[in-house]
Amino acid sequence: MPAPVSSDPADLLVIFGITGDLAHKMTYRALYRLERRGLLDCPIIGVAADELSEGELAESARAAIAAGGETIEESVFGRLAKRLTYLHGDVTDAEVYRRLAKKIGRNHRPLFYLEMPPALFGPIVERLDEAGLLAQATVAVEKPFGHDLASARDLNARLRKVLREDQLLRVDHFLGKEPVIELEYLRFANLALAKIWDRDSVAAIQITMAEDFGVQDRGAFYDPVGALRDVVQNHLLQVLALVTMEPPSGPGADDLRDKKAELLKAVRAADPKRCVRGQYEGYTDIPGVAKGSSTETFIALRLEIDNWRWAGVPIFLRAGKELPERLTEVRLLLRHTPPLTFLPSAAQVEQNQIVLRIDPDPGLRLQLAGRNDHSWRSLHLDDRFAQDLGEPAEPYERLLHAALTGDHQLFAREDGVEETWRIVQPLLDEPPKVHSYKRRSWGPAAASRLLRGHPRWQEPWDVEKS
Repeated sequence: MPAPVSSDPADLLVIFGITGDLAHKMTYRALYRLERRGLLDCPIIGVAADELSEGELAESARAAIAAGGETIEESVFGRLAKRLTYLHGDVTDAEVYRRLAKKIGRNHRPLFYLEMPPALFGPIVERLDEAGLLAQATVAVEKPFGHDLASARDLNARLRKVLREDQLLRVDHFLGKEPVIELEYLRFANLALAKIWDRDSVAAIQITMAEDFGVQDRGAFYDPVGALRDVVQNHLLQVLALVTMEPPSGPGADDLRDKKAELLKAVRAADPKRCVRGQYEGYTDIPGVAKGSSTETFIALRLEIDNWRWAGVPIFLRAGKELPERLTEVRLLLRHTPPLTFLPSAAQVEQNQIVLRIDPDPGLRLQLAGRNDHSWRSLHLDDRFAQDLGEPAEPYERLLHAALTGDHQLFAREDGVEETWRIVQPLLDEPPKVHSYKRRSWGPAAASRLLRGHPRWQEPWDVEKS
């Protein structure tokens, strides 16, 4: 094993796969925004198989930044372009790493960011180790971290042969979203929320991640994956951990990740009988999708947490494509008030709700009950975070900066990842049948029956109308 890594920030960024899709959609733009804010302070080496000059690489970066909606300031882009150098070759070839070692030189603390398919994570870190490049390094890898519990354990074991856990950053871009980070502070810094955030006050929790578009031209990628692996095992279970965990005991990265892992260990493994899978009409006509495919493009499931705070509170998750709108939200439905005699009995007071909108246009809503002369009415106390907290950094901008500066709070840890796979493994072993659903509907009707005896799926918070 390499010597202990320095706690100092990285002084060099090496991006494997710098000509790939993620770099063009996210990484270049994040680097440009960091440069503009004066937060980028290291050379960048791109590694990929494409034969490009460094000038061509810079022009590719410029095009990607502009396509991402940024107005390019020439002085800012000029500084970023000067940081970029390039090394091309096959990442499984030892010669690439000899050339990379020569290019890096001695006494650097590199961050190796692997924007590559997971099958290459092991070979790349092993080649880096053989070239003597891991002693003071940190390695960041993109999800997915395996495709089931066994493969996640195998991948972790392979990486841990040459890396310690504190050298390894597992990137899930949801953990870089401002409202996800804000969850910890909303819960524990506000007594008004902390006192009702448990089984005594909460009747049910609903977490929804909806997309109003389909698989489109990504059929070959999506069909072997499906909604459960794509967004539930990682994004939604990480959000669930933050919604329901106990307060961290300190400010460190492992203080937070200890509590997330503790919570995930308390989540019962998912029951296939409490899961509904759906597939939107026309999915199997998409190029790259297998004829007769049973891959789910929608999934809804019920989970339970076996701990003192949440015992008996049902947790409902749903995610899908070709739904009526694009949004991600967390909703806590509080218990009904008692039917006191002074309250009008014509209609029961509607449940109070706490709604955290994660994406897009993040915000917080408190739904209370009021009454005019004739009937009960819902009162909404809304806050859009950008108005009061300012425009946030984008997820990859935040994650890259955290990785470069040595802040590991925003990255998943090995034990937490394995727990999320444990939770969903029964659904992979015994997948429920797939129900067809119409495009731009809220999924198959069976998803509503999943909530029988509990509050129905709630209409999402329409931020534009509030």
